[in-house]
Amino acid sequence: MIARLRRATRLQSLPLVAGFAVLALIVGTRALLVEGQRANRAAARETIEYQDLLSGLLSMAQDAESGQRGYLLTGEKSYLEPYRKAVEAIPGQLSRIDAMTASNDQLAQQINHIKDALAQKQAELAVTIALYDKGDVAGALRLVRSGQGKAAMDEVRASMDTIRRMGGAAVAERDEHTDQVETWLRIGSLAALFAIFLLAAYTIRESRRRFREVATAQAELMGKNIELGNEIETREKAESQIRQMQKMEAVGQLTGGIAHDFNNMLAVILSAMNLAQRKLKRGENDIEKFIEAATDAASRAANLTSRLLAFSRLQPLAPQVVDTNRLVTGMSDLLHRALGEGIRIETVLAGGLWKTHADPSQIENAILNLAVNARDAMDNDGKLTIETANSHLDEAYASTHAEVTPGQYVMVAVTDTGAGMPPEIIAKAFEPFFTTKPVNKGTGLGLSQVFGFVKQSGGHVKIYSEPGEGTTIKIYLPRFFGPEEPAAPAGRGKSSVKVTETILVVEDDARVRAATTDAMRELGYTVIHAASGPEALEKLAATSGIALLFTDIVMPVMNGRKLAEEAVGRQPGLKVIFTTGFTRNAVVHNGVLDHDVHFLAKPFTIEQLAAKLRDVLDKTS
Repeated sequence: MIARLRRATRLQSLPLVAGFAVLALIVGTRALLVEGQRANRAAARETIEYQDLLSGLLSMAQDAESGQRGYLLTGEKSYLEPYRKAVEAIPGQLSRIDAMTASNDQLAQQINHIKDALAQKQAELAVTIALYDKGDVAGALRLVRSGQGKAAMDEVRASMDTIRRMGGAAVAERDEHTDQVETWLRIGSLAALFAIFLLAAYTIRESRRRFREVATAQAELMGKNIELGNEIETREKAESQIRQMQKMEAVGQLTGGIAHDFNNMLAVILSAMNLAQRKLKRGENDIEKFIEAATDAASRAANLTSRLLAFSRLQPLAPQVVDTNRLVTGMSDLLHRALGEGIRIETVLAGGLWKTHADPSQIENAILNLAVNARDAMDNDGKLTIETANSHLDEAYASTHAEVTPGQYVMVAVTDTGAGMPPEIIAKAFEPFFTTKPVNKGTGLGLSQVFGFVKQSGGHVKIYSEPGEGTTIKIYLPRFFGPEEPAAPAGRGKSSVKVTETILVVEDDARVRAATTDAMRELGYTVIHAASGPEALEKLAATSGIALLFTDIVMPVMNGRKLAEEAVGRQPGLKVIFTTGFTRNAVVHNGVLDHDVHFLAKPFTIEQLAAKLRDVLDKTS
């Protein structure tokens, strides 16, 4: 049964195969005829090109002759310029003519005549110029009048005329052949058209039959597609679960790192406070070292929080127009103190460096972080190079690097002569809590802090390193195009103004409110406190002479920004300082503090609090 079906299929296909064979024969014959015509046209074009080369050669010889005559008549060297150019160009022109003559012996013979005549003509020109240069004008003119040069040029023209006649005859012969080809093409086209008509009729009939078969096959295919769609959906769900597991693994790694470091710091704080309490109960007052240990651990915990916020691109930035060259120069003393005498520091600052718009203190922190990492990589003995440059990251670079916008950047590069890093380390270098340093030698947050700051500033950071070849880390900050902002006034230092102001502190956390209030009273201020925005507005209305509102931002009912707007509306001229431990809020947008906002991040020391209070209170409105 199957064999009969196969034979029937083959018999049905015979007319179609025969028709296609006839059509293929006709089309192939037509293609050969067309190809022959194309070859004839190409030969005609080649003949024209050959004639153009000969005409160019004759023109060069005439230019040389004209330059020689002008020089002999005037003695001006400038007339020799056409002569020199022609003498230099003639060999190249002859080479191109030789390349097109190689397959034709008759043409080669005529070209050899032209070469000999040109050689005679060039020799005659060179001799006359040489005689004229030596002062033998009569000898030069005598050689010109001898007719040698004219005879040579006549021979050149005669040979070229012969070549033109040969070319014309060849073109005429090809034209006659082309006419014959066109006749065959017309006949072939009519035959092909007839064959196509017959084949089309047969194909239409067969197409109808096969269309029914295709419809059946499409129904089967649709069923298969539904099955495939179900399988794809199942796979996508599985991949989604895998991605979620990877995210949870990354969160677990981050949480583990935070928990480890915070538990260590909390252990120091709890132990120090417990020991201090025990000594105080026994009437002993030598607890300063415990207080210092707790304070140091708390400061390190605050620094850890700051670095995590930087990595998460949530730290509040106060960008300014920055001259990076001036900033790097100003860090010289700080870098020498931080790196020690074993590290040689070199700066390579670009002239005409563009400005950038970023937080200058964070740029300094980033450079210092990279420098300290470099020092450790060099084991306190090596060379550190800090380089600045204008840079352009193009579309091609941006397409291969995530979160990079093509454009102009200010580049700061920190290069060390240390051990370098293999690719697997480079791939993880910016991950939080990843470090290759020994235990207690690093938190693994330095590079992640740099990465977060640069990305939050709209920039890009890249590591270039190989084992044994040192490391270069390049920071790219966007070029600033706007008008330059006025420089911020220099710090006042310690104020000698007597503290007399009254401050309203608003904080919903009772322990934080008590600690802040006590710190301000310790500094000499009169303090009124409130636990919410509505309570603060009541106390503001009931108390005269309040100079400053110190408010938390994240509070229930009424947040700090709304409270400040309402308070300033009721008491114009009231100064405001915002504080919070988390910066994604009402006064920080896209990681940047709102204009004219005074902000003090939690936690803060009493010294930082004192400096911020005086800085805001002493400003003129």
